[in-house]
Amino acid sequence: MEKVLYKLENFEGPLDLLLHLITKNKVNIYDIPIVEITDQYLDAIAGIEELDDTSEFLVLAAQLLYIKSKMLLPKPEEEEEEDPREDLARRLIEYKKYKEASLELRKSEFFSRDMCFKDTEKIDFPIPPYNRQHETIELINAFNSIMQRRRRREKPKKKAFFGIVGREKVSVEEMVEKVCKILAQKRKVNFKSMFDKKESKPEKIATFLAVLEMIKLNKIAADYDYQKKDYVISAIRP
Repeated sequence: MEKVLYKLENFEGPLDLLLHLITKNKVNIYDIPIVEITDQYLDAIAGIEELDDTSEFLVLAAQLLYIKSKMLLPKPEEEEEEDPREDLARRLIEYKKYKEASLELRKSEFFSRDMCFKDTEKIDFPIPPYNRQHETIELINAFNSIMQRRRRREKPKKKAFFGIVGREKVSVEEMVEKVCKILAQKRKVNFKSMFDKKESKPEKIATFLAVLEMIKLNKIAADYDYQKKDYVISAIRP
């Protein structure tokens, strides 16, 4: 078999050379045939002493020989050891990702290399002279117009709604008296009859709260009338 000669100057480092050998042999990075790859790597760096910086190539060569020796040694059947190639495979995968990313960035570099950009120009807009004379009243009117527009943008104050939106105050105690007067005339009344259609919403709410309060104090009782199919309120006599 003819020996293939490599020029190490064509590779960016020992991992680049090792990745090239793996790709050329079409082997899986996670299942490297370490014996063959190590022999090819050692053949590739033969005569490396002619280069200036060779330490990295020699360090990787020592690591490959170490992995090769561990792979050739017999393993005890009972002990399970980690694959000595695992760390090397992880380094190669990481290096491959960075190399592919650098190739993509290099494409962008070549894409913009031949593009030319025009420098920005400063454009001066001459301001025409203003010679008009204004009366004092015009300036006052302009100022008042600005102030009015500003006031329209402001949120109205709460006191601005006084007299427009009122709040009716209804006491629950007053509604308790109302319920007592109704039950004084009739011992049992329909629940809906407690509420007058002419009453406002606050009055109806206060009436409902008054009924709940009186039920809580055992003053009245609420039952369901199956004949009328509705709730009724009755006073509890002491």
